[in-house]
Amino acid sequence: MDRRKFLTAAGGASAAVAIPTTGSPPAVGTSDVIRLRNGLDALMALDDTQGGHEDLERAALAGAAEALAKQKLGATQRIRQRLYAVAADYTATAAWSALDARRCNQAQVLLGQAQYLAGMARDPVVEMRIWNSYAMLAHQRGQYGEAVDSAQAAQATTITRRDPLFASLAHARTAIGHSNLGDRQSALRSLGYAQEALSKAEARPRPSWVAFYGPAELAAITSIVRDRIGDPAEAEAASHKALATIPQEFRRNRALATGRLALAQLHQRDVDQACSTASTAFQLMAGHPIPGRMRSLLGDFYRDLTTLGPDARVAREWGDRYRSEWS
Repeated sequence: MDRRKFLTAAGGASAAVAIPTTGSPPAVGTSDVIRLRNGLDALMALDDTQGGHEDLERAALAGAAEALAKQKLGATQRIRQRLYAVAADYTATAAWSALDARRCNQAQVLLGQAQYLAGMARDPVVEMRIWNSYAMLAHQRGQYGEAVDSAQAAQATTITRRDPLFASLAHARTAIGHSNLGDRQSALRSLGYAQEALSKAEARPRPSWVAFYGPAELAAITSIVRDRIGDPAEAEAASHKALATIPQEFRRNRALATGRLALAQLHQRDVDQACSTASTAFQLMAGHPIPGRMRSLLGDFYRDLTTLGPDARVAREWGDRYRSEWS
């Protein structure tokens, strides 16, 4: 989606919840909460395709501002509390966009704001989302112990006791943290907990931000964990499983899984196949800027490629394309 179409879609979501500026303040009720939620869902759909960018972040912050403005006009305490939750979700979406773009400082600021709003809302789902994002932020900064602590805080939220799907995601995030610390046993144990919890999850209405998570995403996370603890063959198998089941509309996630597949192949010294696989990540994101998180993954691939196959012609050719696509 190009910038013009993005702004049109984001503007349409914002217009659906615009606040009148003249006349008496309108009563604010459930229909307003629903319209705001619909705008949030539209932004998440854009993220699924394009990934995190500043346009999405700005649109999410505008949604949060509208939710807070309406909160002041809320007809009942229950409505006001729900609007705090919506504002927290919008702010967490903005933080996620910053995370996907690897803008760590901005992500931290926004996560702090989202955490405050989630506390005001007393919403355990948003709280779990925020701790999950904190774990990802710590990972990006190389603070792997803190990433484990944040993922375990996500495990401790109330929603993980009510809904096994959220528990599974928290355990999967913990597994990544353990794998980055080189703790093989703990990483595999957390993966086992994630798989067990997911097997108990039932279909039910959930917020749009968690629509990405299920067997396909757990397979993609399994690939990350397996590769980092030195099991590239198992990582490759998990990536193939993920790519066979990640929905087509999750273009960014498919491109990330493709990059991880390329890394697993490269770590088995299958240089030609790895380069071919990595090139398809660019094809999947054709027409869209590559988010910072994906840039980092492709950077990891290129670094390992130059280490493991620096004299291979295919490595030099891929490097030429890599630099062109990167710019």
